[in-house]
Amino acid sequence: MGSETAESPRRRRAAAVAAGVLSAALLATAATTAGAAEPGTGPQQSRQAAAVRDARAAGTVSMAACGEGAYHAEAVLSGGTWTARRGGSTVYTGGSMRDAMQAAVNSLTPNRGSKERVVVRGSGSISAGTRVSLPSNTAIDVCGTVNVTGSGSGDQAPIYSRGTSNVEVGHLTVTGTPRYGIFLRNVSNVVLGQIEMRLSGGLGIRIDNHGDRSVRSRAVRIDDVFISGAGDQGVETYGVDGLTVGTVTTRDVAYSGLLLNDTVNATVGRVDAEDTGTGTGYAAFRMANRNGRIGGGYPVNIRVGEVVARGGGRGVFCVSESGGAVIDRVTLTNTGGNAILIENCYNVTVAGLSGTVSGGGEVRLAARSEFPGNRDITLQNLTLSNTALRESPCGTNITYRNLTLHNTSRSTC
Repeated sequence: MGSETAESPRRRRAAAVAAGVLSAALLATAATTAGAAEPGTGPQQSRQAAAVRDARAAGTVSMAACGEGAYHAEAVLSGGTWTARRGGSTVYTGGSMRDAMQAAVNSLTPNRGSKERVVVRGSGSISAGTRVSLPSNTAIDVCGTVNVTGSGSGDQAPIYSRGTSNVEVGHLTVTGTPRYGIFLRNVSNVVLGQIEMRLSGGLGIRIDNHGDRSVRSRAVRIDDVFISGAGDQGVETYGVDGLTVGTVTTRDVAYSGLLLNDTVNATVGRVDAEDTGTGTGYAAFRMANRNGRIGGGYPVNIRVGEVVARGGGRGVFCVSESGGAVIDRVTLTNTGGNAILIENCYNVTVAGLSGTVSGGGEVRLAARSEFPGNRDITLQNLTLSNTALRESPCGTNITYRNLTLHNTSRSTC
């Protein structure tokens, strides 16, 4: 296993700066000052203190390591026995990790108006046909590994929440074969912190609004996710308004690394995908199903700091009347499918700042007959090597600017 694959998500936290997450140094400052006096009074310390205060106010940083800090209930493994407690009361004793977790969650204050926290200490197995359900105003920290066994169907997941608000998963590590690692439906004000999934199938994280599509899931924050071995998407959203992503890292994932469907007002720091979507039409980063469409138009509301793809399927794929997007940087190397495919999309810029495409599939602008063709597409600031650039059929208001081609053919309108 390579060093990148083995790297812990905690060590990649600084990569999420573009999405508003603090740098590693400032995270350390924040962690050491939590609940204490602010840093010193020099100019640098004053700037750090202000940033820490702003981050605390905005809720853009989880300062504690797993299990640290105050909590209201816990589930603890000792000698093969799980015990769930709320204060001095024991609410579960037995051999089931799932039942202990759920009992701890269920022991929190009923109909609470503010968030209460559960800490899980220990590793164990749960069935793919079960789930741990989080109601509104619940935070959970899983300090151990959840190994999912067997097979499941429907919306089963180790962490599940539906029709809720103010839900937080601070830390979670999942292995095995879940149907979903995390499944959230029609939710608002959600935080997913440090998430690691080393799977043998299933879909990593799905957040959608398919319980009631007239109401979007809202205000979703994903800090740092590592997913390998998923048999479906790594991270997928559908029907979300207000998404902030720090870093999504995927390895050997069957479909997309990060897939945004019908999602608006999204900011993504970095997508880093290796051997993702191999042999499929999926991509390291894919937008589909009118992603970025607001009120029938496509103002820029999808902002991506960087997409990195090595091998796998496509690198960047925009399709089915999606758009309103700017991707600042791309590094796409030896993708098996199109390095970049823009198909029936509107107001998309790649790359806002810089990018390289080396080998692999061609860079292509295309269209299906059932949708209007590409419009207002800009490819710029790109160096293309040992590949091809092709536009077919011709789109409307297509701009090519500051392109450097090395051993790369070009056929554009």
